[in-house]
Amino acid sequence: MKNILFGISQFLRRTHRTQPLIFIAIGCLAVFSLITFGGMYVVAQPASTSSERPAVKVPNLGRHFQEFGREGSIVIYDSKNNRIYEHNPQRNATAIAPASTFKIFNSLVALEIGVVPDDVAVLTWDGIHREIEAWNHDTNLRQAFKDSTVWFYQVLARRAGYERMQQFINKVGYGNRQIGTAADIDRFWLQQPLQITPKEQIKFLQRLYQGDLPFSQRTINLVKDIMVREQTPDYTLRGKTGWLTSTKPDVGWFVGYLEQNKNVYFFATTLDMQKPEDAPVRIEITRRSLKDLGLLTQIN
Repeated sequence: MKNILFGISQFLRRTHRTQPLIFIAIGCLAVFSLITFGGMYVVAQPASTSSERPAVKVPNLGRHFQEFGREGSIVIYDSKNNRIYEHNPQRNATAIAPASTFKIFNSLVALEIGVVPDDVAVLTWDGIHREIEAWNHDTNLRQAFKDSTVWFYQVLARRAGYERMQQFINKVGYGNRQIGTAADIDRFWLQQPLQITPKEQIKFLQRLYQGDLPFSQRTINLVKDIMVREQTPDYTLRGKTGWLTSTKPDVGWFVGYLEQNKNVYFFATTLDMQKPEDAPVRIEITRRSLKDLGLLTQIN
């Protein structure tokens, strides 16, 4: 650019042209600038932007909720490009109980302090028949995470104990850090007082991915492994669902992150749940939103 400016000034000195020629030169320079810097425009706003930055186009993620006739929210963070894509920002900043998404944290604590030695050690079913058939048998951490087996994780929380659980919650700074009293040790994530926003879920998942949590690398690696939902040669999708029944309406969660294109995309989705058939909708909306960004596709 400096060479171009110098060339223009030399040209004007040699030719001694009149003022119109100066305007022509300036106009050419302006056109060149647009060509050179036009590629700086992006498809979504960076997470931190100046108020002077021009408006840019973003995917209409809200249309996926409209297609299913449901209220909800989604936030996706593109870590490489520091961009946030979201629908319903106010809801993304509103705290609710994490429900079964807390199984990520609960697994970390249980493995770290040894209440289960690994992901395949079996706990014996208590014989109480529950509404979800997959819960009604002996199981291990890996299968309990997949089936979202509530009784299994309640046992882990009781074994961890109130004091140690509160210590880890404080160290991590998880949500509002409130787990109630000792009597709430096996339900504080299901019916409050623990609350977390979708955007806080993103921050927690970032720290998990980066290994920036007060847990050993072995513990973190095991939890990352049991979180895998899909794995292909082109991408790996990790996540955890949750279904909060202590609110009206019920709220479904789906949180996790996608590794693709040498990048990581963190996501947190919430959805008002009206019937059991809504369970896969929170996942489908998330998948459609990621596909809007050109993701979850095979790379040739």
